[in-house]
Amino acid sequence: MRWLRRPGRAVAEVLTVVIAGVVAFPLYWMLLTALKPEGEVLAANPRPWTLAPTWENFHRVLTVSGFGRFFLNSVIVAVVVVALSLALSFLAAVALTRFRFRGRTVLLVMLLVAQMVPVEALTIPLFFVMRVVGQTVPVLGLNHLGSLVLVHLAFSLPFAIWMLRGFVAAVPVELEEAAALDGASRFRFTWQVLFPVVAPGLVATSVLSFMHAWNDFLFAKTFVTVEEVQTLPLAILVFFKPDQNDWGAIMAGSTLMTVPVLVFFVLVQRRLVSGLAGAVKG
Repeated sequence: MRWLRRPGRAVAEVLTVVIAGVVAFPLYWMLLTALKPEGEVLAANPRPWTLAPTWENFHRVLTVSGFGRFFLNSVIVAVVVVALSLALSFLAAVALTRFRFRGRTVLLVMLLVAQMVPVEALTIPLFFVMRVVGQTVPVLGLNHLGSLVLVHLAFSLPFAIWMLRGFVAAVPVELEEAAALDGASRFRFTWQVLFPVVAPGLVATSVLSFMHAWNDFLFAKTFVTVEEVQTLPLAILVFFKPDQNDWGAIMAGSTLMTVPVLVFFVLVQRRLVSGLAGAVKG
């Protein structure tokens, strides 16, 4: 009877379930393929279930030479990018919102333009830039994790600054004036008052920065050719073979790569939703 009284809500709920199923189906098929034996993976008519699940595909991935090192490199790059992105974007958002200085509008426009340029169009120019930077600062040059950190920062910061700018702008100036009357310095107000208020926005930007750095393949393939500093996405290339790809191991590796992102997302889910809502409102 409730469905008859509220047909609009019933339709919305059905559409929500359908859309959620469409979005979740690739993840289900990836996990299913990772658990299938080789015979079922290569079957002409694949079934949406498996009668004999196996962990052999995961075993082949985990026993790849250097897998642990690849995983550690990905963790280092993602964590450093997230930490630097949060710190720099927060300070930049405060400066662009609370201060008036020459060139402020130009800087905001440049940040907006930086988000419009396709990543693929900048890959080759960035390669030459990193090669020149490496001659001065080797740790930031090619075949070093520093080059990946620097490039990911360049693409994460513009979006993070724009998002946090809305949060900082939503904090009334009167709040800062009241804190100043109570004897709080600008530094104390920024870190003890403003920082906790924009925490949901920081969480949202951290998730997006983490996903961008963790799942990157293009930059890792372009800037890193030494096995010691390769990241996890490059480990899956081992299973792409000229004669026949090992799709079971490829899906198992993709599943293992997805787990840290899902765990991170679940841990910050509530703050992420409020952060994205606050960004739209701001």
